[in-house]
Amino acid sequence: MSADFRIVSHPILPVERRPEFPFFWQGQGMTACEGETIASALFANGVRIFGHHPKDGAPQGIFCANGQCAQCTVVADGLPVKACMTLVRPGMRVEPLDGKPVLPDVQGVPQMRPIETVEVECLIIGGGPAGLSAAIELGKAGVRTLIVDDKHRLGGKLVLQTHKFFGSVDACYAGTRGTDIAVKLEEEVRQYENVQVWLNSTALAVFSDRKVGVLREGRYVLVQPHVLLVATGAREKSLVFRGNTLPGVYGAGAFQTLVNRDLVRAARRLFIVGGGNVGLIVGYHALQAGIQVVGLCEALSECGGYKVHKDKLVRMGVPIYTSHTILSANGETEVESVTIAQIDERWQPIPGTEKAFACDTVLIAVGLDPVDEFYRKAQEFGLPVYAAGDAEEIAEASAAMFVGRIRGLEIARALGRDVGEIPPEWYRTAEVLKSRPGAVVREDIPEKEEGVFPVLHCSQEIPCNPCTTVCPQKCIVIEGEDIRGLPEYVGDECIGCEQCIAVCPGLAITLVDYRKDPEYPIVTIPYEFPPETIHEGDVVTVMDTEGAILGNVEVVKIRAPKFADRALLVRVRAPWEIARRIAGIRIQEPVVAEPEALYVSRMLEDEIVCRCERVTVGEIRALVRAGLRDMNHIKGITRAGMGACGGKTCTNLILRIFREEGVPLEEVTESVRRPLFVEVPLGVFAGAAEEGPAEEAPVTRKDVHRWGM
Repeated sequence: MSADFRIVSHPILPVERRPEFPFFWQGQGMTACEGETIASALFANGVRIFGHHPKDGAPQGIFCANGQCAQCTVVADGLPVKACMTLVRPGMRVEPLDGKPVLPDVQGVPQMRPIETVEVECLIIGGGPAGLSAAIELGKAGVRTLIVDDKHRLGGKLVLQTHKFFGSVDACYAGTRGTDIAVKLEEEVRQYENVQVWLNSTALAVFSDRKVGVLREGRYVLVQPHVLLVATGAREKSLVFRGNTLPGVYGAGAFQTLVNRDLVRAARRLFIVGGGNVGLIVGYHALQAGIQVVGLCEALSECGGYKVHKDKLVRMGVPIYTSHTILSANGETEVESVTIAQIDERWQPIPGTEKAFACDTVLIAVGLDPVDEFYRKAQEFGLPVYAAGDAEEIAEASAAMFVGRIRGLEIARALGRDVGEIPPEWYRTAEVLKSRPGAVVREDIPEKEEGVFPVLHCSQEIPCNPCTTVCPQKCIVIEGEDIRGLPEYVGDECIGCEQCIAVCPGLAITLVDYRKDPEYPIVTIPYEFPPETIHEGDVVTVMDTEGAILGNVEVVKIRAPKFADRALLVRVRAPWEIARRIAGIRIQEPVVAEPEALYVSRMLEDEIVCRCERVTVGEIRALVRAGLRDMNHIKGITRAGMGACGGKTCTNLILRIFREEGVPLEEVTESVRRPLFVEVPLGVFAGAAEEGPAEEAPVTRKDVHRWGM
């Protein structure tokens, strides 16, 4: 890769020129932008190999981009740091972590300060959709609340979501983009003086005295809450396959962070593993950023995400391979291609079905695990604790927001505030929003060929109702009170206002207008790509819902009304035979997704299970076959789970090997979890203060007095 890989144009996100300054990578001068992490700055300059593992010299690069692992560790101005969490500074000298870092000489004794203890009524760990929604309810109730979040801004994964949300308009901002929801929630939280926010602050552990250790801007603080709310979200699952630790193999969340938060074009050609909502959405985000998506594979016979997300990808030219798995990511020092194969009913690759695709990035989007360590430890020590969002149950962000509201009210009641009864229908709404995709029915294409009317290309029961709320003529309805029902166009009152097209989160509504020319009606299609990629007079290829080519048609008008919220409404003139079946415009040419003539054959027992300590499948399997059932014993022999991430990635993979070997999991003893959930310099526990200004003033006794504690 070569510099510069920054995104300069995006259809949804504002791209503003930020102040630039120099920094150094291996002595070579490079340019960073204000507010960038080291990892983003390196990616923007074409660097993806951040170091080499001391055990076998394997190249290391970014993996989670969320501070949960140490895959991206570099040496910055003499100290090892996580590149994804550390902001780059002017003149900073960054070196790869090759082998074990040599620590700098320390002159003198660092300044020490007393460890402050802050008492709050409610501590919320996590400033994402669930945590913010709970804080709003607690703010209304007058509960003294502290939000702790390890990022530089609030919103959690909302700040990465450029698409419009599904769900209920009334309950969770359905029809609004995730990035905008993050701003709305933060603005509301900031209105309450009884709610304080600590950013760039990492919760480290829950202790037996019911205090929570927090590393706040390099300073250690103990927080003593009356009640704890864990809204820490989820971490991504991983897979075992050959080449799974090559630079260029990483999680979908890391990709969204680079692309949608840091505006770095993190790949040229991308392949996605996993057909849930996360994988499908990230594929769409990649296309919006100008990245080619060569394909997506899913082991199940159908994608597990919303069908409208899948349909959106295939009609834009991205092939989806169901009943396929990844065999290997291929390359010497970083990803150069990926090999997949079809699997049989026993989930085994079928010889002769292998296909390889040239790509520089493989995204793993195979599900999420709750980050629930704080919740379980608080329960163990008797600290009153609640959980919300993905920390409680993996679901959509719309559900996290609504459940967060419920938890906020529950906590307020537990603390003695008079907030009234929580309406029973709120719990029913929460269950609806958390529900999995329902039945798929045949697409209902209207038979009429006159007037003007919308065509609703959604055919799966999911919780979503924005289209029914914006129609001024009330022509689109969902039968009954359950928003998981399919919307229907009823009556003949459509005026062609196009608002339903613009608000649909799945881009699954088009408008067909026969009024001027019944032989060549005008079809209006939503389009969320840069304006410079389409013009009036262009001839575009249109696709049906399933991605089949319908033909080439002329673009006759492009609109960007305010109600479309940064989307374009593209009008094309189409023959009457295909007009009603048009669902979208192909974005990517078929040649992008063509497989290579040759593929790299699969290797088995050398696949890596523990990324931190480079422990292979073969090593673990041999110990399981030798009779070991205690993962602590396995850790002692192989060091699997002993690395910087604390077993967050490899634990589930080792358990999978036990299952593959026919060992019931009730016979397996899992590793003892570390008391600290995130690595931290030991000096902070002694009160050693980092040099340099903090974003916010350190906690003082004055703060405690001001909060009335």
